[in-house]
Amino acid sequence: MTTQEAAPPDQAPVIRTIAMPADTNPAGDIFGGWLMAQMDLAAGNAAVRRARGRCATVAVEAMTFHSPVRVGDEVSLYAEVISTGRTSMRIRVQAWRRERESDHTNRVTEAVFTFVALDATGRPRPVPSV
Repeated sequence: MTTQEAAPPDQAPVIRTIAMPADTNPAGDIFGGWLMAQMDLAAGNAAVRRARGRCATVAVEAMTFHSPVRVGDEVSLYAEVISTGRTSMRIRVQAWRRERESDHTNRVTEAVFTFVALDATGRPRPVPSV
């Protein structure tokens, strides 16, 4: 694992949460699945705002975990819509951690999520123009 030494995006995080003991594996690190679920929530928030309505995750591009998240770390998730199609959106999400007892931050992972805008019956619908 490598530590990513860059600065978080210059925007407010979509979600900021604290990693808790219930979210750990037997080694005491936070489950990758917990982190992926938080990222999906952040991407979903950005998708719903852009589409102005219901959306569903349809794909996630590869994720590489650069460093572990530990109990007590503050996890900040940044999401941005990077492209839109007729009914779909691609959203880049970055997950950053701040160590519990310091100001040290590092990016732990990132991924691109694809969402489809849905109508009231669950069928794809066009993403509104900006």
